[in-house]
Amino acid sequence: MKNQLSKLQTVQEREDAIVSLLSSLPRSSIAKIQVRLGPLLRLDILGLLPDEVALQIFSYLPWETLVTCTLVSRRWGTLANDGSLWRRHCQEKKWEWRSCVGSQTDGRAPSTYGDSDDEGMGDEEDELVEQMLLDDSGFSSMAMEATQASTSNSHVVKALLTQIQPARRPILLPWHMPIQHHPPAPSKPDYELLFATHMRLKNRFYLGSYNLSTLQTRGAPNGHSNTIYCLQLYTYSDTGIQVLFTGSKDRSIREWDIAGGGLRRVIEGVHEGSVLSICAYNGLLVSGGSDRRVVVWDLSTGDPVRILRDHTDSVLCVRFNDRRLVSCSKDRTIRTYLLPDFRRQFRMEDHRAAVNAISVSGDYIVSGSGDRSMKIWSADTGELIKTFENHHGRGLAAIDFQAPYVLSGSSDKHLRLVDISTGRGWSTSPDMDESVVSQTAAGDPCPACGGVAKPGAPRVPQKTHEDLVRSVVLNSDFVISGSYDHTVKVWDRSTGALVADLAGGHTGRIFCVGFDHSKIVSCGEDQRICVWDFSHGIDTSFVKLQ
Repeated sequence: MKNQLSKLQTVQEREDAIVSLLSSLPRSSIAKIQVRLGPLLRLDILGLLPDEVALQIFSYLPWETLVTCTLVSRRWGTLANDGSLWRRHCQEKKWEWRSCVGSQTDGRAPSTYGDSDDEGMGDEEDELVEQMLLDDSGFSSMAMEATQASTSNSHVVKALLTQIQPARRPILLPWHMPIQHHPPAPSKPDYELLFATHMRLKNRFYLGSYNLSTLQTRGAPNGHSNTIYCLQLYTYSDTGIQVLFTGSKDRSIREWDIAGGGLRRVIEGVHEGSVLSICAYNGLLVSGGSDRRVVVWDLSTGDPVRILRDHTDSVLCVRFNDRRLVSCSKDRTIRTYLLPDFRRQFRMEDHRAAVNAISVSGDYIVSGSGDRSMKIWSADTGELIKTFENHHGRGLAAIDFQAPYVLSGSSDKHLRLVDISTGRGWSTSPDMDESVVSQTAAGDPCPACGGVAKPGAPRVPQKTHEDLVRSVVLNSDFVISGSYDHTVKVWDRSTGALVADLAGGHTGRIFCVGFDHSKIVSCGEDQRICVWDFSHGIDTSFVKLQ
């Protein structure tokens, strides 16, 4: 047959002869030939390129496409699993490898605490707050992811192909339960493993899959003896040990070992009233209290290094970074101090009621007040840049700021996130949504969220908080809120959709929440410190959680 085809002079003559021969065969035979011809028609151009060139091409692909590439062939799988590609994707999301240094049904019960002992928020403008708010003193926010498929070595593929279990009731663990041990983490950074682990943790948040434990309950030995107003997760840079600081009405600050669950030390002896707000950073801890004091502590010794007495009423929130310390108060003012000597810088006043919360990002300070307004200030000059009047239906209780996004919680029971550079964002308030929709024609971009509503599309209801939103915090994926309704809620940062509703941990009002990539922590008037651990069964020893 080959000799006969070679006698034909042109390619066209050969093609005609083959077509004539194929037409004489039954259909089933033609189908078999088609299958045999398939491999001859496919050419893996990428597989023929040098590794350096192929990796350069792969570097432009999103991570979802890289996962698909691992399933194409062994060659593509080897390329797509290259650590340099996954390192870039981790860097984009600011996910860091942690090097090991040195040697985590609604059980709501009626309140039995008598008069309110939340001292952290001032009265709202032109009205008396309900009886439960009369003694409130510390609203603050705490900033505390084919054939070849079955044999793929991709960590990300395995993470994504793992069977997803439905959300379930939390497992309640005592704080002293032994720590689960995992195989030692790779000594050399494995960025694909890091990316896959973050994806698994992120999915846990979306599924509401967590284990709930408590560091302290009412009456626990060595614990706080009164209401716990504030908390913050903190990791020591020299040892890599993560701890939790908590501040209480008992005038003390306690440091807890997150991994082991035990009390590390008690910091006290300076505040003469409730500790309403704390902020730990770079070896220092700053606390503000109902005694009008701002105290700076050296974490290496536990001793106070500065005591600032400039406010004339309770200090409701303190925050600081490399350059300055910022505090706010029931006296309606904001004060700033320059590091390292904490000398006075600015006294800022424009709010008409108590300044309940502040947050600092770069050269800007954002404040929220009982006068329903949110204000943006220049940290360098102390000048007021912009005011958002009537930002909520009632006074603002909590603020978190990661430029350009500002998240706020309010006495109106709702959250609001806004991009201050564009004015767009979202709110859990249906009234606010309706006011936006009334100005937006169907099919036009929404000025609040940037989305496009379909004509006649019904509003999808979601369960919002049933009481004052006391504490809020955000990262690149999620928003966390804690409320007087005894619940912690997780929201999608981009859309505002409710992701998880965490109930049953607290029997009283929640005063402060914080979180990292693996857990949420919360505290409140029931004297409980709850740890909602989304990393159960996952090795996170190599994950930089904060």
